[in-house]
Amino acid sequence: MAQRKPPPLEAPALEAYGLKALEGRALSIGELKERLRRRAAHPADVDALLSKFKQYGYLNDRKFADTFAASRLENRGLGKARVLRDLRQRRVAPGVAQQSVDAAFREVNEVELIESFLARKFRHVDLPGHLAEEKRLAAAYRKLRYAGFSSANSIRVLKRYAARAAELDGLEDQPEPGP
Repeated sequence: MAQRKPPPLEAPALEAYGLKALEGRALSIGELKERLRRRAAHPADVDALLSKFKQYGYLNDRKFADTFAASRLENRGLGKARVLRDLRQRRVAPGVAQQSVDAAFREVNEVELIESFLARKFRHVDLPGHLAEEKRLAAAYRKLRYAGFSSANSIRVLKRYAARAAELDGLEDQPEPGP
């Protein structure tokens, strides 16, 4: 069954739609722009509305990126590369995203963050015993890379747990996981 496209919105209804979207959760300027563009009856209304929201302080990508990066670090314990990738997916300008991530991770020891991530993800498992199996070791490495941790530090931490640590050296040359 095909889903019907909602009717285009005139400026006052588009503004109400934008405010409701911002009320639901924090959005970057790019995310809101995309949502508004899909619903606008007149494309010119989108830029005018975004300017109005910025002027009122409802939209601020710098503040959004700072809060997002700090939250991903503190609440999820993700690595720098993952947070940066997530910000870019949320349509934050690359320069703003990079500055926010750099600021959030300035005082962070990545090795300690990786250890805490592993402890959280494998809390019900004997980690050295679990990682003794080659495929589980490789899976843990992929999980760390997807979570945004550097290859070198991921391998450094996994070597502490793995009985066959030499196998990890071959993984170091693997490319970064994509978005």
